[in-house]
Amino acid sequence: MTQIDLHLLDESAHRAALTQRRRERTARVEPRGRRQFTAHERADMFVDAGSFVPFTPLRTADGQGPGVVTGWGRVAGRPVVVVAHDAAVASGAIGAVFARAVTTAQLFAIDHGFPIVYINDSGGARVPDGVFALHGCGEIFALNVRAQGRVPQISVILGPCAGAAAYSPALTDWTIMVKGHGHMFLTGPDIVKAATGEDASADDIGGSRLHTEISGVAHLEVDDEREALEATRRLLSFLPSHVGGPAALDSAVPADPAAVSALPFVVPDKASVVFDVNRVLDGVLDASARLELMPNHAPSILTTFARIEGRPVGVVANQPQARGGILDSKASVKAARFVEFCGRFGLPVVTFVDVPGFLPGTVEEGRGVITHGAKLLKAYISSPAPVLTVVVRKAYGGAYIAMGAKSLGADFQWAWSNAEIAVMGPGGAVALLHRRALAAAEDPVALRDDLAATYREEVARPYLAAEAGILDDVILPEETRGRLSDALAMLDAGAAR
Repeated sequence: MTQIDLHLLDESAHRAALTQRRRERTARVEPRGRRQFTAHERADMFVDAGSFVPFTPLRTADGQGPGVVTGWGRVAGRPVVVVAHDAAVASGAIGAVFARAVTTAQLFAIDHGFPIVYINDSGGARVPDGVFALHGCGEIFALNVRAQGRVPQISVILGPCAGAAAYSPALTDWTIMVKGHGHMFLTGPDIVKAATGEDASADDIGGSRLHTEISGVAHLEVDDEREALEATRRLLSFLPSHVGGPAALDSAVPADPAAVSALPFVVPDKASVVFDVNRVLDGVLDASARLELMPNHAPSILTTFARIEGRPVGVVANQPQARGGILDSKASVKAARFVEFCGRFGLPVVTFVDVPGFLPGTVEEGRGVITHGAKLLKAYISSPAPVLTVVVRKAYGGAYIAMGAKSLGADFQWAWSNAEIAVMGPGGAVALLHRRALAAAEDPVALRDDLAATYREEVARPYLAAEAGILDDVILPEETRGRLSDALAMLDAGAAR
């Protein structure tokens, strides 16, 4: 055997020893219990098979691993950076070495333009590290914010995400939680009990239902770890790798022919009759899979990723099935966040409008509906991505403006032929404008109906807005997909020049 052969044999043995040490480290887990997989297994499962490459896998803290597995791999062939908390080491608590590992991975992703996926399972800051743990947490948060202007960031909550650890997901773009296992809170049940006397479980304080339905801190609830990782892959499939990056194009899938044929009959003529706006989307968008975010939070507004002719788009739509599609504080914040994200990463925003207005009353005013509604206005005004808006039925008052109106900078705005656009609905307008005549009428109901019909024809019909150039056109429902597709192709061609 030559000296070169001996050298290669030594190198091979060295690699085998390193591999064994990595396996031993990731195998030091508590009994699986609620955790289905180790941190390294989670990272491996998330990326394309065999593509995960860890950063500094032998780094230690007090003779143990740093409590986090970091590295990069590929998702559908595209590079992605992964940060997976290792609950086998001090319950995944964030210490100084842990923080250095995470910030190294974050900087790598920012510098190279790769999305970052954080797989969270941590008890918070590492107590023995004191201020060094807190300093490390702050550095992670600072890079979360820096990364916002560069790459998508997705947090997956597979276990506890407590104390300081909870701030990082709140600084990322989207958060996915596993039902019954994922928890996010600043203070856990024991501390809450000691401080306030309140008896509350981890689910009560920070479970997936709380955060996906009530608080809006998280954006998707799933049943198990595999589903969480698969949902993250699906989410990434709609997104560019970085700001200014190419769109994640896919094969065009025509809209379902049956749904297209049904479009003229989906939206009831009467403004108060509810329907499911998803039936409109089925007849307009590609028949490929869509991904709705925050489906159970502020459900009067729908936010979903979809495709038109293979081009990823962000869809915002009023949902008449939930409170008539009305806008309130939570719905405004939800939609504004989505529009802002789409604008940041160049995804066209397609808005379908059927909105009766903003929810009135002391409760909403006390929640700051003015400020939250203004956030939605700002998101549309500030969006550098294309904005295309379709009024499918009614659009009244300030809510008409807030839902991506031409005055906010929409590139195109159309209305279906039976749509109504006005300062208020016919019923309210007639009651305000003709209250004396109605009070004196022998048959006020008949007079109100006649006046409302006149109001619709003379004030609310979309042709008035089209004739004034406020709308680009009044179209038939079955023309919608073609108009959107042509507009996107034209805008893409202009942007490429």
